[in-house]
Amino acid sequence: MTHKNDSKKSKVRWPTKAVMQQIYEKSMWGGAEFDFYSGDGSHDLAFVNPYLEVVKDFLNRFEAPLTVCDLGCGDFNVGHQLVNSAKAYIAIDIVDDLIERNKLIYKNENLTFKTLDICKDDLPKADCAVVRQVMQHLSNAEILALVEKLMGYKYVIVTEHLPSFAFEANIDLITGQGNRLKLKSGVNLTSEPFSLKPHKQDVLLKLPVDDKSMLSTVLYQNF
Repeated sequence: MTHKNDSKKSKVRWPTKAVMQQIYEKSMWGGAEFDFYSGDGSHDLAFVNPYLEVVKDFLNRFEAPLTVCDLGCGDFNVGHQLVNSAKAYIAIDIVDDLIERNKLIYKNENLTFKTLDICKDDLPKADCAVVRQVMQHLSNAEILALVEKLMGYKYVIVTEHLPSFAFEANIDLITGQGNRLKLKSGVNLTSEPFSLKPHKQDVLLKLPVDDKSMLSTVLYQNF
């Protein structure tokens, strides 16, 4: 079977905001006992702690702390642990009620929350963008739009859930709860149709999830 990565053929059945609202309302990523839950990848310490270690290590390298923009911050269980490593931390998500909830729980002088569609809206200026397990749920058309915006950040830290074996990258899907693992695929920003050409890139972390998949965290430097 031949898969086409033509983003123009991607169809989103519902607006992305409605999709993400439904995911949280119906606890489609688990955690029904919580008001909002961004999935085990944001709560299981076996995944969270190694990620925090490598990202904090990167952010703490700079004598002058970086301004960080968290694109798709979710329930902020991970992001709030990075705030003190940044000069300013801007956390963004598309779900209004989620952002309002986060504002009530997480407070810091250098922390700001914003409700934005990261694929359509203008994004805040920052030194570093963090995009953690977000693009795996988006159509190729939305990822293409986001990649254009990511080029405006000097540093971009991307985490994706990928097959642990050789795979065809960027098979398209409809934006939703699932990811490309069911298609034996995953997001690779340097492959077509995204073809990101960073100045430098470095794999910060490869963390096994099971015998068929892993969480990959890559640092891209654009300029």
